[in-house]
Amino acid sequence: MPDPMAESAFMMITLEEKIARTERLLRRMEEDQPYLRVRLSALGAEHRQSANAFADRVRAEAEAELQRLRAERGLPYEWNVPQPAD
Repeated sequence: MPDPMAESAFMMITLEEKIARTERLLRRMEEDQPYLRVRLSALGAEHRQSANAFADRVRAEAEAELQRLRAERGLPYEWNVPQPAD
């Protein structure tokens, strides 16, 4: 019987799906910001700063990834299609 996990390991998501997922992550982070402040209010100042810095890094990395993916989408088709190794 084939292993479904092994099969899914070889499935590639499309560039459009990667863009949609990254946009969804950024949107959810934006929507969660007021709730994050409430959740962090019980923590000490150092922990709040650390958690906010982490959230800022995740947001910055996601924004950079989205920008990279959008730029990749603008490349000629043959440049962003996976090619077999030589």
